[in-house]
Amino acid sequence: MLIFNDIRYPNQEKLAVTLQRFQDTKKMRSIFLTIFTLLLPLAWLIEGKAETVVAETSCDSTAMSRHEQLFHEMHLDSIVNYTAFEQAVVGYERIQEKKRPVLTLIDFSKPSTEKRLYVFDMNAKKLLYSSVVAHGKNSGDKYATSFSNKNGSHKSSLGFYLTGGTYQGSNGYSLILDGLEKGVNDQARRRAIVVHGADYANPEVAKCGRLGRSFGCPALPRALTRPIIDAIKGGSVLFIYAEKQDYLAQSSILQNHDIL
Repeated sequence: MLIFNDIRYPNQEKLAVTLQRFQDTKKMRSIFLTIFTLLLPLAWLIEGKAETVVAETSCDSTAMSRHEQLFHEMHLDSIVNYTAFEQAVVGYERIQEKKRPVLTLIDFSKPSTEKRLYVFDMNAKKLLYSSVVAHGKNSGDKYATSFSNKNGSHKSSLGFYLTGGTYQGSNGYSLILDGLEKGVNDQARRRAIVVHGADYANPEVAKCGRLGRSFGCPALPRALTRPIIDAIKGGSVLFIYAEKQDYLAQSSILQNHDIL
């Protein structure tokens, strides 16, 4: 209330109400500002976590779609098992020791009567070769179902390899393989597991019900031995696949991959 020399002005009560409302408004603004100041960091934190989740999900989705896109770009539908292909590509990308942009996939989920070895040019995104391939005689009959890393087992070994040099041996032109996974295939050199040609790997033999079998080597038809070996020798990645959960649990290269 405004009073000067005990004189009351006509609008003094109205002015007092206005002043009170202004003070109340200032209090509300102060309260709102305090609440806003407290909640803003929390909002930023929530938004940041949401963006992180979205980004991680986006990355996983992108990685998966990238492999699928590559599969389709290479026109592999109805030719190659996608699960085998994806595992092969994941390993190929993780193996830093490779020296050539070439990937070989041997799919032992297929019978020996079918083409189950594939050679890919990863830069050109192209399938270079597909062929029948023999498995170890103690790995199975028409299908390879049992695998070993032991010398003298006469079984095939699963997993990732790097190709080495070539030599002329008792089986003709041959390619050395170095197994990259301890306890899975790291005895490949000691076991003399190599890529070579064999008469029993001729597709004509498969007409009898199955392909002939090796002592554990991935044996090829004679006609394709040299061109395939020359395409993959010298530090490219080779992957032998089968639908085996025990291999996936043991693999040092495919561990922690979400398709497993």
